Amino acid sequence: MRFEEIIEHKRDGKVLTKEEIHFFIKNYVDDKIPDYQVSALLMAIYLKGMNDEETAILTEEMRVSGKVWDLSDIPGLMADKHSTGGVGDKVSLILGPMIASCGAKLAKMSGRGLGHTGGTLDKLESIPGFNINLSYDQFKEQVRTVGMAIIGQDKDIDPADKKLYALRDVTATVSSVPLIASSIMSKKLALGSDCILLDVKYGSGAFMKTKEDAEVLANVMINIGKKLGKDVKAEVTDMDQPLGMAVGNALEIKEVIKTLKCNGPKDLTELCLNSGAIMLVQSKIYATEEEARKALLTNLENGKAFDKFVEFVGAQGGDTSYILDPSKFEVAKNIIPIYSQKSGIVKRIDALTIGKCSMELGGGRETMEDVIDMSAGIILNKKIGDEVKEGEVLCTLHTNKLDTVSIEEKVIKAFEF
Repeated sequence: MRFEEIIEHKRDGKVLTKEEIHFFIKNYVDDKIPDYQVSALLMAIYLKGMNDEETAILTEEMRVSGKVWDLSDIPGLMADKHSTGGVGDKVSLILGPMIASCGAKLAKMSGRGLGHTGGTLDKLESIPGFNINLSYDQFKEQVRTVGMAIIGQDKDIDPADKKLYALRDVTATVSSVPLIASSIMSKKLALGSDCILLDVKYGSGAFMKTKEDAEVLANVMINIGKKLGKDVKAEVTDMDQPLGMAVGNALEIKEVIKTLKCNGPKDLTELCLNSGAIMLVQSKIYATEEEARKALLTNLENGKAFDKFVEFVGAQGGDTSYILDPSKFEVAKNIIPIYSQKSGIVKRIDALTIGKCSMELGGGRETMEDVIDMSAGIILNKKIGDEVKEGEVLCTLHTNKLDTVSIEEKVIKAFEF
């Protein structure tokens, strides 16, 4: 088989066979196909697309390109959850303890933040001592005993995705739906999960800008799950404003603690209850989402969900005294209130702008080499629909930087009335 022929087939809009896709992934991972040829195929896929069958085959070939973890000897069904990313999205850190307190098992690998999107691993590492690098055996044992574990990507899992993602980033092919779907699902399925909940976000702070585009991506990933025999469900949720009130790593951990103590923002709590109810039904802990939601609410109110978060943090080496006393988290030297210049009702809070401004304050990274200031970020005082009077505080900036005038101007413009 010649790789040029595979490029020609896709360039001409033909459906690639299982043998062609296997040849492509196997030989690219083994460094037998040069980047310039794979770039040509990626652009052909971007322009001509892939059908559901092709996308499922691509996902499976990527999944088995490296190690595949086997969690089948852990009692119960292994659940996983993936968000396509956004601003202020700390759902996994609330959802995990909630469902684990009800008897489900969350086995999850997460990523770091880049640009305006926050990373679950960065938030966890704002807790002193927290270890994201568990071995396969440690991961399995923690899922078995605690009911949840969240770790960083194992370098030997899905090497095809690592190589392809780096190439997509420099060939303007990142936004191809089949390539996005196969990237997300191949990593999730390589971890050995039985059921997966996808939170596909749309809006200014999300990768997919419209609800329609998010629904297309969600359906492609659900179809991958069906073809590969996995229970995959999806929620399509709005990211036109930040989720919750906190944006920034330690600030978001404090909001996680508040939410697990029944004192969190309404939008964040509601999303966690909805997602948790779906996952408990997927895990066959409850028969209906209504029963599952009641159980989740009960465990928020009686403290079992919070206790599970403390147990999870302690199991991964984190200093639980910070969870029990959030005032121990380092506070930024400069806390700057942003005042409203007019009266009205908040119509929009541009999540992309807020995310970028949090990054500029030190709370995120522009390149993977950047060092994050865990105390930096933004706390919103107002959300969409809230009434505001001129001179009221819209939000506060937390930073150790001295010159923030340009950032303050951008944040003010993020609010529309």
